[in-house]
Amino acid sequence: MKITVAKSAGFCFGVNRAVQMVFGLLDEGKQVCTLGPIIHNPQTLQELESRGVQIVESPSQTPQGATLVIRSHGVSEAVLEEIHRLGIAYVDATCPFVAKIHKIVSEASAKGQTVLIAGNATHPEVEGIRGHCQSCYVFKNAKDLEDLTSNFPDLKNKPACFVAQTTFSVAEWENCLEIIKKVYTNATIFDTICNATAKRQSEAVELSEHCDAMIVIGGRQSSNTAKLRDVCRQNCTTYLIETAEELPLSALKGAASVGITAGASTPASIIKEVLVTMSEIIENAGANSTENADTSFEEMLEESLKSLNTDEKVHGVVVGIAPNEVYVDVGRKQAGFIPVAELSADPNAKPEDLVKIGDEMDLLIMRTNDQEGTIMLSKKRLDAAKGWETVAAAEESQEILTGVVTEVIKGGVIAVTNGVRVFIPASQATASRNDPLEDLLKKEVRFRIIEVNRNRRRAVGSIRSVLKDERKALADKFWETAEVGKEYTGVVKSLTAYGAFVDLGGIDGMIHISELSWSRIKHPSEVVNVGDTVKVYIKGLDREKGKISLGYKRAEDNPWEILKREYPVGTVADVTVVGMTTFGAFARIIPGIDGLIHISQIADHRIEKPQDVLKIGDVVKAKITDIDFEKKRVSLSIRALLEPAAAEEEAAAPAQEEAPAADAE
Repeated sequence: MKITVAKSAGFCFGVNRAVQMVFGLLDEGKQVCTLGPIIHNPQTLQELESRGVQIVESPSQTPQGATLVIRSHGVSEAVLEEIHRLGIAYVDATCPFVAKIHKIVSEASAKGQTVLIAGNATHPEVEGIRGHCQSCYVFKNAKDLEDLTSNFPDLKNKPACFVAQTTFSVAEWENCLEIIKKVYTNATIFDTICNATAKRQSEAVELSEHCDAMIVIGGRQSSNTAKLRDVCRQNCTTYLIETAEELPLSALKGAASVGITAGASTPASIIKEVLVTMSEIIENAGANSTENADTSFEEMLEESLKSLNTDEKVHGVVVGIAPNEVYVDVGRKQAGFIPVAELSADPNAKPEDLVKIGDEMDLLIMRTNDQEGTIMLSKKRLDAAKGWETVAAAEESQEILTGVVTEVIKGGVIAVTNGVRVFIPASQATASRNDPLEDLLKKEVRFRIIEVNRNRRRAVGSIRSVLKDERKALADKFWETAEVGKEYTGVVKSLTAYGAFVDLGGIDGMIHISELSWSRIKHPSEVVNVGDTVKVYIKGLDREKGKISLGYKRAEDNPWEILKREYPVGTVADVTVVGMTTFGAFARIIPGIDGLIHISQIADHRIEKPQDVLKIGDVVKAKITDIDFEKKRVSLSIRALLEPAAAEEEAAAPAQEEAPAADAE
């Protein structure tokens, strides 16, 4: 028998994100409730229930002190308002693709458009979408859309917005589009079917066309799993199962090729169990060909499976890496696997970045299935167990630990050190309360442990206390060597209307706005921005108050020094007219210095006013006739350049008159 597993089978992004959020809250020791089942998979729900997760049907049922999780399907605006009104702590796990639909329909409703939704009207996702609309209709297929159009003929003439449930059938959506484009001439169409759903359905169709039978794994309440079953059974015999126990083994024995796919709510461990169970068919058929299945059936059948106790430590070697799990040989006949969530405390980490084929590691057995011959292992929990004592001891010793910030959550960040997740409140995460927490994500940080709950194995850390000590040490060193005139390189930390504050490394100084530029400016942002690296020098020190005045503009950049150096009296320059008075015009020589062209020096003849010859913005040649550096005044003349030209013309005139006479001789 040939067994082929669809490449995109299993958890989708949105479901995986929601489930990991719940596990993350549990790892933090929080009491968790979900608003409806977090996932349409009974086995995962049982596991969450065993860890104390409760399912509530409305926000008002949330126990006091519990954190409510909004599942990936999303909820209506009314439900969100109720959560806020009741003051319930909550985490929004709405799939980003669903949240995008909420935004689309909300904006369409605000414009007065009627929203039409392709999907199942009773599905939680569609109920949530409807809760963001003012006027909407739901249709489940093309026939339903035709009936809707007939029953409400005015709809086709109104401005309409079409969206689809993220798990809607791709083929049925195509059928609906034909009607929409023909009938609804004022329609705006958004293809909101999730890419993962479309890809999963496309792969399932292609696979079912080449197989004798298809196995679709997933919860019977799952909409996307039902869609997979529907598209597959159009091409071959199809079975929908929730667990390996439901496999129709006898019916599959006669099949030469079997395809396997799974819904977005199906954990990788269940897919694995199905593959292992199907080894029984392969044994009886005398074949073991697989595609895209990282399972060695021969090894599973070599001898009887040996029992292993949960919580037992084993040493394993990495033999395979997949997007959702890592396969490990632990020296037994069981197939060992580490789900990605159990590989590292960093939820963003990818298996291929953490391990490679041949790596050896100590692992903790989380679950053993003796019947099917699989072992679920955890590296994360063993690392955490080893690192916990180090973290707990650091509270008493006040040792500074180093970790990486893996998540920004409500109220703070999570940093991982020695395999242990440490919660760092927002008030302890940055040097200033105004600093964004997002800047810490994936950064290495140093912190102290300020609180430990040994019973709940929870630790709270502080980055701020380390930063405070570091800045104090730097400040002490600064004051030891600081003196007026000394130069420093710093970073602009903030701007105010009256100046810029610069971090000199442990201590801040201020550049007054008048010290930023030789020209008059209205705001410091005209010269510097937050984050700029600048060279400054100390203009003044107040050691008692701890204040430092900084200088920024350089003497050599003083426009009067530039004028003295490059524009002496007698220089002819291109100047720009910038102002007019009754007695003359002001012209810009260089930035920061304007000169006066007296009305008598504008032309070589008498004029009534400067505007008779010049206008603002004109660029003219003028001669610098006088500079008073003490009074900061410069005199310019256009006439001085015109008179020599006129004299030259007069001198040339007689020569031109004599030329014909000479010719006449």
